[in-house]
Amino acid sequence: QVQLVESGGGLVQAGGSLRLSCAASGRTFSNYAMGWFRQAPGKEREFVTAISWSGGNTYYADSVKGRFTISRDNAKNTVYLQMNSLKPEDTAVYYCARRIATMPSLKVKDFGSWGQGTQVTVSS
Repeated sequence: QVQLVESGGGLVQAGGSLRLSCAASGRTFSNYAMGWFRQAPGKEREFVTAISWSGGNTYYADSVKGRFTISRDNAKNTVYLQMNSLKPEDTAVYYCARRIATMPSLKVKDFGSWGQGTQVTVSS
């Protein structure tokens, strides 16, 4: 069973930046698509961004397009989320997730392994 550990969350002012990391255990990280999701209090978990096994395909929610960038380093078993121009509405717990497929999906149900989450709070 893969373990996913997120880090890099914190408190930042609106307009600031944060970089989240998700370290995965195991030797098959490079075989699978990865994604970032977020969940704000009282709301459902929602798709943020995802990346294919090679990094050649990326997908973004409209709300973060142009501000967030997903990337991965398969040699380090790590996926990253660079978040720029942060807004108060980006405040949420951010989760990384793995999909047992080479291509990503935008759906929560298509990802089978999840990290514990990291809190991102953006103050106005």
